[in-house]
Amino acid sequence: MRRPLVALVGRPNVGKSTLFNRIAGERLAVVHEIPGTTRDRLHADTEWGGVAFTVVDTGGIEVYQPKGSRDIAPLAEGSIEFVEQIRAQAEIAIKEADVVVMLTDAVHGITAADEHIAEILRRSHKPVIVAPNKADNAKLSDEAVEFYALGLGEVVPVSALHGTGTGDLLDAIIDALARRPPEDYDADDDDTVKIAIVGRPNVGKSSLLNKLLGEERAIVSPVAGTTRDAIDTPVVWHGMPIILIDTAGIRRRGSIAPGVEKYSVLRALKAIQRADVALLLIDAEEGLTAQDTHIAGMILEEHKSAVIVVNKWDVIEKDAHTMTEFEQQVRHKLDFLSYAPVLFVSALTGKRVGQVLETAVRVQEERLVRVPTAEMNRIVREALARQAPPTKGGKRLKILYATQVRVDPPTFLFHVNDKRLVHFSYERYLENQIRVYYPYTGTPLRLSFRERKRDRKRPDGAG
Repeated sequence: MRRPLVALVGRPNVGKSTLFNRIAGERLAVVHEIPGTTRDRLHADTEWGGVAFTVVDTGGIEVYQPKGSRDIAPLAEGSIEFVEQIRAQAEIAIKEADVVVMLTDAVHGITAADEHIAEILRRSHKPVIVAPNKADNAKLSDEAVEFYALGLGEVVPVSALHGTGTGDLLDAIIDALARRPPEDYDADDDDTVKIAIVGRPNVGKSSLLNKLLGEERAIVSPVAGTTRDAIDTPVVWHGMPIILIDTAGIRRRGSIAPGVEKYSVLRALKAIQRADVALLLIDAEEGLTAQDTHIAGMILEEHKSAVIVVNKWDVIEKDAHTMTEFEQQVRHKLDFLSYAPVLFVSALTGKRVGQVLETAVRVQEERLVRVPTAEMNRIVREALARQAPPTKGGKRLKILYATQVRVDPPTFLFHVNDKRLVHFSYERYLENQIRVYYPYTGTPLRLSFRERKRDRKRPDGAG
């Protein structure tokens, strides 16, 4: 089940990023830091009251007003054409969110920009909480009731800088999430392989989807968009039921400015969370970008299997070494997905597209492989013999035994004498040793370490 999304929206300089940092950095927030990934602080996983969700920080929504307006400074000459693109930016974040928090400025009161944003939010039919920020004293907090005039819903004054009222805001967010209608896609058939096609705008996601659907032996039954505004296409491939998940909206190239590209990760995130395997598309002409790396990091964070698909390979001037050199560059920059296969295709010409579903299905099969306990402990014994466990303060790590506790994703539990002795480098070594015998192609492994329970003395000298 995916984590719900909570989007922070509002005009510039109302404190969205400050509130984002407040929510993400406190109250048991978990912000993943993955080596090799670029973090633009767009989203962070957090938790409040036992409910996990993802908070999304959006850019300030600027609104054009004629010269002379007291509420909004006029845009620079020649920039009016960007108003609709900025509007599209806001709508992408709002459309993907389960709950929207609209930040305003308690000091300045309701502005024309606030009213314009409120109009967008009313049409979205999403639950909205209005948070007048910078309510640093009781007077401003009391006066914040004027924001009910926006007609959006509950008003919770806060001071993101000082933390005042943020607990009340988080309580309101959790209440709003609890009132969401049940999601209609959590009961997907377990036998169906869900494959998400993700990537930056204009890398060829739709072209690849269309080419995949045109392959022989595919029986297609299109299903119109769901509550996630995505397109799910059921396909039967060699008798196997598959759902191809394509992210909608990204392909509307003319309506979204390049500057809003980062908001495509909201759609990618939801698609990844629902998928078993993610196809990460990369544009061969542009090479690997920071945005590609960010999306790859999300695939790892969600513990999903991955296939890296380098598209538009037909337009690259090649020699005998081009493919090898390009793959080396990809693997260097995406070293945290070293286990993922890399395919070079052309969605336009169909070159090697036949390998995509074949590879994705193979990766999903690997995801479900289970290692027998006896075999697992043999692998561990051999690993210990090859490289002794680390020591700290004269105490050496001891691995008593290990077992696989689940698949999807493959998760291994190691019983040890002291889990504080498990260094990251040795954990990576153990993972690599497992992969020597069980490659788990395209699939991340989760290793967990648990200390043995020490015998406790019982009263009255009982043994």
